[in-house]
Amino acid sequence: MIRFSVTAALAATILSTVAPIAHAADSIHVMCPVWSGFAPVLVAKDLGYYDEAGLDVDVRFEDDRSNVMAAMERGDIDIDMRTVGEYQARPRTAQTDGVVIGLIDQSLGGDGVVADGSIRTVADLKGKVVAQLPSLPALLLLQLDLKNVGLTLKDVVLKDTEVADTAAVFSDPSIAAVVSAEPFISQTIKLVPSRNPHLISSSADHPGYIVDAVIARKSEVAQYPDKYRRFLIALYKTTQFAETNPEKFAELAAVHYNLSAADFSASIKGSLTYTQLDEAKTAMGTPDKPGSLYGVFDTLMQLVLEGGGADAPLSAASSINNSIIAKIAPADLK
Repeated sequence: MIRFSVTAALAATILSTVAPIAHAADSIHVMCPVWSGFAPVLVAKDLGYYDEAGLDVDVRFEDDRSNVMAAMERGDIDIDMRTVGEYQARPRTAQTDGVVIGLIDQSLGGDGVVADGSIRTVADLKGKVVAQLPSLPALLLLQLDLKNVGLTLKDVVLKDTEVADTAAVFSDPSIAAVVSAEPFISQTIKLVPSRNPHLISSSADHPGYIVDAVIARKSEVAQYPDKYRRFLIALYKTTQFAETNPEKFAELAAVHYNLSAADFSASIKGSLTYTQLDEAKTAMGTPDKPGSLYGVFDTLMQLVLEGGGADAPLSAASSINNSIIAKIAPADLK
């Protein structure tokens, strides 16, 4: 799913291509969208954690998923980062390269559905017009909530729009609700008070579902497992730093998005949390005991299929590799 935030609007440079590169046991090349949830992978370098791990890590922004998938298939990059739901979507098939080895952040209020005052629950949306961007994570949440009350997306009238137009679209009284993301959710609630806007579906109500994953090339993981172990250690040392030193983390992260520290902090407040090692290990599980992510993966996969976003189901077992994170202990972050 496409992720939006203040950072996406203000970032200065997005690189769309990466030249062919050499791979080694101490180098990792990363591509990720311009989303503040991915800040730890950048700040880890600022804090010297990659150097401590003996790694040379290159991180580049790219919002176009097709460019990233092509770079992964060519072997130009080693790691991609995006939501699990987006990972599952077309054109990925069971043969497409890339396996989930870790988690970096989760949306907790950053994605949701804003409805007018006449709509009290998702059940009230039956037969109503809902504006949406097909690739937005909140659409999966809406599907999940509709399914829980015996409805599907076929029971609403979907109208495609752009997420940046959320407030303008919602001002149209024919639109009962709009699928959106922060900061546009807050802007809409503030700018269109006449419609009594409120959230009827939010990622805050579904922890663990809208999560961003660390996706690595299968051959690289198999050939250099310790390299990816060291990478994840550096990553989780950084998410730990973000939790214990939020002001300093924001100061370091903001530079990468051409924002002030205050604006960066505002872009993540109430929208996301960075995943800590213990949370990631619980979700990922071990080779002998799969974690909660496997059930979430299957639920999201079914929703993606029902929504027409994929042609065939992907297996959680073949899409998630928890062997790397299982070898990381809390003491490794000291």
